[in-house]
Amino acid sequence: MKNTIFTLCLLSIAFTSCKKEVNPFLISKNNIGLLTDSTQVKDIEAIYANDSVVQRIDGDEFTGSINDIKIYDKTGKQLLILSPNQALDSTATITTIQVVDPRFKTDKGLNTASTFADIKNNYTISSIQNTLRNVVVFVNEINGFFTIDKMELPSELRMDVNKKIEAIQIPDNAKIKHFMIGWNQY
Repeated sequence: MKNTIFTLCLLSIAFTSCKKEVNPFLISKNNIGLLTDSTQVKDIEAIYANDSVVQRIDGDEFTGSINDIKIYDKTGKQLLILSPNQALDSTATITTIQVVDPRFKTDKGLNTASTFADIKNNYTISSIQNTLRNVVVFVNEINGFFTIDKMELPSELRMDVNKKIEAIQIPDNAKIKHFMIGWNQY
């Protein structure tokens, strides 16, 4: 009898300690909290059941436009903007996520309030793209890309979109304008 009770206690401890809870704000290569790279649009309402999911429907599925899905917490603070790979398709998967809330962060602490120094000191920069108003920094390690406003750069780098910008030219204190995660892009 004592052995049975001991065994049951041992098993219950083993089962409860094996249960791994997912951090709803952790960003990794293939997931953001409970969202994964294979999450379908139809599953978003269940994943964010305690939050507010807002999906704007343009009404013309023939235009091919993508309808973003905005996630707000119960206090009304915006968390994420999700872009599915197909408009008006409940089985579509999410391809791009804009991280809005700074509570979302990588295991190395990178979030929307981070600076360029936080990116380069914690991750390998895959490439840097020069655009008209921004510099886009790609980090393949987390499927992430970050926009930095060119106003954060030295004046000689702001006007020429053809100029190759290197990581060394971006000031460490340059703020992240947008933190994006891209899944299933190809």
